[in-house]
Amino acid sequence: MTSDTFQQAALMLDVEGLWLTHEDRQLLRQPEVGGLILFARNCAHPEQVRELVRSIRQLRPDMLLAIDQEGGRVQRLRRGVLRLPALGRIAGAGDQAEEVAEAAAWLMATEMLACGIDISFAPVLDLERGRSQVIGDRSLGADPVVVTRLASAYIRGLNAAGMAATGKHFPGHGWAEADSHFAIPEDERALAEISGCDMQPFAALARQLAGIMPAHVIYSAVDSQPAGFSRFWLQQVLRSELGFSGVIFSDDLSMAGAHVAGEVPQRIDAAASAGCDMLLFCNDRSGAEQALVHMQQQGYIPGTGAQALCSPAARAADSQYRNQPRWQRAVHLLKNHHLL
Repeated sequence: MTSDTFQQAALMLDVEGLWLTHEDRQLLRQPEVGGLILFARNCAHPEQVRELVRSIRQLRPDMLLAIDQEGGRVQRLRRGVLRLPALGRIAGAGDQAEEVAEAAAWLMATEMLACGIDISFAPVLDLERGRSQVIGDRSLGADPVVVTRLASAYIRGLNAAGMAATGKHFPGHGWAEADSHFAIPEDERALAEISGCDMQPFAALARQLAGIMPAHVIYSAVDSQPAGFSRFWLQQVLRSELGFSGVIFSDDLSMAGAHVAGEVPQRIDAAASAGCDMLLFCNDRSGAEQALVHMQQQGYIPGTGAQALCSPAARAADSQYRNQPRWQRAVHLLKNHHLL
């Protein structure tokens, strides 16, 4: 294959620990690597994360730095920052739920930007259908209208802090029971049912989102490939019908749900040709190296679109945010609802 077969695409990888190793540095210097995601093993406390980020930016000032800091059970940095509530608890704030969603997002984004991190992959837009092993209280609720309303407020909070929003997992992971980290989930429903329910938050918010991450779920009545490998879902539906013009992040291509596409080179090609701009390959250094070598051999052109999600606030890395009146008001609001 030649480079003009694909859209521009870049890799988002991970590193081993709290500090960069020589091997990490060699990997991050490669132009095909456009992003890095931090996990719990990389995050001891805010000052350590800031130092890790500084060392990354010395190598690659243009690197997009990401984390999963949703709150609840998905919060990579836990020491020295707020222990945020799972998104599913926000709806319990009643008439103030939108205000709480905006405040929670602003608090999270402010803390992550102060560590030098550009984005957290949030909000989760999946519906809680009482079926999925991996979504549960990560969802804002079961009603697509409520989820859309609260997610819109959450996005406002992110944006007010200076962080771009990334919705996941398109077109909805809530119905599929299996956890795509360990299996290949399937959603057998018809397109009309998916579009009329689970996909509604994505459809309503497509123009407010800077990034979207598709699900490693096979919607078997629609396409034989998981959404992240499907031109139908990413090009026809997401790009053409919903008008999404931001960055498409693959979900982690090392996960079991991605193995349906084949070995590492086949997964890279399938995600890129379907339309993913940033290809995540994490928790598998050997696989990440195979992915990099394959992209170099095939002449992939490193994508630059994700750089639009890099935040000037993250570059400033202001650690004095707790002195802001807005911080104090937001914390007070969440405490009043027993969310902190």
